[in-house]
Order: sequence, then structure tokens, then C-alpha cells
Amino acid sequence: MDTLLPDSDTIAAIATPPGRGGVGIIRISGPNSRAIAQSICPSKLKPRYAHFGPFLAVDNQQLNTENSIELNGNTIAKIEIDQGISLFFPGPNSFTGEDVLELQAHGGPVLLDLLLTEVIRLGARIARPGEFSERAFLNNKIDLTQAEAIADLIDSASEQAARNAFRSLQGEFSSKIAALVEVVIKLRVYVEASIDFPEEEIDFLADPKVAADLQEIISTLESVMSQAKQGALLQEGMSVVIAGKPNAGKSSLLNALSGRDSAIVTEVAGTTRDVLREQIQIDGMPLHVIDTAGLRDSPDLVEQEGIRRARSEIEQADRILLVVDASTDNTIDPHALCMELGLIDTAKSAISHITIIRNKCDLIGQNADINTGEYCLINVSAKRGMGIDLLRQHLKDSMGFNSSGEGGFTARRRHLTALDHANDSLLCGAAQLNSYGAGELLAEDLRQCQQYLSEITGEFTPDDLLGEIFSNFCIGK
Repeated sequence: MDTLLPDSDTIAAIATPPGRGGVGIIRISGPNSRAIAQSICPSKLKPRYAHFGPFLAVDNQQLNTENSIELNGNTIAKIEIDQGISLFFPGPNSFTGEDVLELQAHGGPVLLDLLLTEVIRLGARIARPGEFSERAFLNNKIDLTQAEAIADLIDSASEQAARNAFRSLQGEFSSKIAALVEVVIKLRVYVEASIDFPEEEIDFLADPKVAADLQEIISTLESVMSQAKQGALLQEGMSVVIAGKPNAGKSSLLNALSGRDSAIVTEVAGTTRDVLREQIQIDGMPLHVIDTAGLRDSPDLVEQEGIRRARSEIEQADRILLVVDASTDNTIDPHALCMELGLIDTAKSAISHITIIRNKCDLIGQNADINTGEYCLINVSAKRGMGIDLLRQHLKDSMGFNSSGEGGFTARRRHLTALDHANDSLLCGAAQLNSYGAGELLAEDLRQCQQYLSEITGEFTPDDLLGEIFSNFCIGK
């Protein structure tokens, strides 16, 4: 396989997490990897075999001559700094497609720094975040969804998310996209042939197979979109902001959802003055719950800043839990309440992403229940745990979460955006075909669909997007 980076420099990084550990790994990739191996490891390394032995470095104090070597006519003394396992993978049969060396030493940070310093002295440089995975992508060892799956696998917040990320790493998502691209290209070729050869007596576009194939592609794409949404939800989670007036029981609700005393609860209004975040799971779905300061006019500068931060979080939330004290606000006009608290601008604004939580329902003798309609209202008692299970199920339902996750794969928001654009192109093409028989417009819509799908796997991807994706990786991956 021809690589895209034949003249690239050699990169190195500590591939294990910071801190002390039993084993620490230094990863090296690039044309100098073999020479670095020969200098650090006294024995010749057989490709893809583990070798145990000493790791050598230059002895600047010239105290050790046992491991001296001749270099340009000069004798250079070497000192043993550790013992461990060395593995050498010649390119292109390696993760990055280049020569790769891994040094597995003891996991002390000082020791690993000494070893990395020697590697840098021998001609490598410190790798950027995600640069190893980026080189694997550029050298056609993995596609972009597989590269992203590496980071997703590391960052998985649940067992199911880890399984989905592993499936993506194995090519589950990529194969579905590749299959879609293949059928789109096939239909596109057929349509463009009808445009290029108008003298043919056969009306290609009148063939019912064109419309049938197009509809089948749309159905397949919708199925992939559904799976991708589940994958993104498992990986990225749902952002939920708890908002409301002071003393409505927002912090009590956070504690009830998280199952522990995460927030301070008192009878004093304005106890919560800053944004408080808690990460929880509901049947494997990550939930980013954010407790905020009570929304009110306050002369207190600290509380004002807390309220400003609360409103900032509210603007970005997937769902808002608007907590109301049922013991004092027995009748609720949700639109008026949302307008009063600045959650919507007018009475005609939609509040579909807002759930009204009538807390302290036990104080007025009401049971926990849920009512859906134009808006969702749930009666709960956060302190007694009443209605919390109803709320958890509501949060899953509102995001369309399926806890089974069988056969799923991980996905990101950029994937969902690309799939949405591809679907819009197909729907537009179908409308052009059915209404006007416009082959040229259908061909263009198919071309755009193909490009959006190819952006997912990285076949067509702007360089600035690649930089953004890989910059979020760990150093050493």
C-alpha cells in the first residue's frame, strides 16, 4: 500500500495516561523508528515479536563504558535506564502504515520522561494530539469514522457506548455508508446516462425502477440515520438543565436523579449560586444534568452572575426541566411561566423542549403522575423520590432512546448533520423526479448526496475539519 506520508518526520509520545503505573508505553512512528530501536535496544528486534531487554541512553557523564558504541569515529558511552519490552512493526503493516516502535517500560513519570527525551534526541519529535490516528487515516489504514471511533472508545461513558464504539472501529458504520454510496453512484450513473444520450428512444426516467430504487435508498438512509442517532446519544449523552425560581426544589431534584447528595439543599432562597454539573446514566444513556441558580431579579452581584450562567446553559440544553413549587403555584400557565422566566419570547413560542416539573406534590396530597399534550407536566416529590422513575422514562422517550442498542455503532453530531443533508438531497431529488421528471436536477441531488455521505468516512473532507477532529484526541493515539 502506498502511503501518503513517505517523507514525514518521526513522532513520539507517551501513550499511557499521566501518573504512576505498573507499565508505561512510549510509541514512535516514522522513518527513524528503526534507527531509534537500534540505538535504544542493544539486541536486533525481529518484526512483530516482543523482546525483553535493557533500554539504553547516552551517558552524558561517561560513567559507563560497557555499552559503548562507535559513532562517526567517536566512542559514545551508554547507560541502562530501564528494562522492558520492545516491539517493532515495519510499515506498511502497522497501525499508522509507517515503521512503528513501542517501548513498554515501568510506568514512573520520571522514567518515561528520560526514555522519551532519549527518543527525541535520536531524531523524533513530540506528537500532536491524535497524530498517530491521523497518520493511520492519511495512509489509508482506517477511514475517518474508524479514527473517530478510537477516541470514542476511550471516552465511552457506558458499557453499551464502548460496544458501539468498538463496532465502529471494526467498520460497522463505514460499511453501511459505503453500501449507501455504492447504490447512490449506481443510480446516479443510470440517471446521467439518460441525460447524456437523449437520442435513445427509451425514456430512462420514466422507468419505474428509477423511482423505486430512489425510494429504497431513502428508506435505507433513514434506517442508518435512526441507528446513528442512537449511537450519538449513547456517546455524547443528553444535556438537561434544571431551571426555575428559587426554593422550587431544583437541587433536590438533581440529588434525586443522581442518587446522591450532589447539591446543597437549604430553605434559604438563592443557595445555589453557580452552575452545578452531574454526570449520570439512565439505562446506559449518559445524562449531563446541570443545576442552575434560581431565576429572579436579585441585587446580589454574585447571584446575578449565577443567573447569567444559568441562562447561558438553558440556551444550549437539549431539554429544560422547569421546576415549580406545587405547594405555592397550584395552577400553572406554562406559557406565561416560561415568558416570565425568559425561557421563551412570546406566548406563541413552542415549549416542546421544556418539561414542567411540579415538585412537592406530596405537600398538597397529590400522587406522582405524568400528563402529556402541548407540553409535558410531571408531578414529583424530589425529597421523597416520588415520580423520579416517571421522569427518567420521560427523558429517555423525549430523546427517542432505545436501551437495547443491539447491532449499533457510535456516531457524532457531524455524522448526523451529514446524514440529514444527504437525506434532504434525496428527498429533493425525488420531488424533482415525481413532479417534473427533471433528470438534471435529480442527478445533481444524487451528486450532493454522495458527497455528504463521503464526508462521513473522510473520502471528501476539508483539511480544517480533519484538524478539528484529531485535535480532540489523546496525545499518543
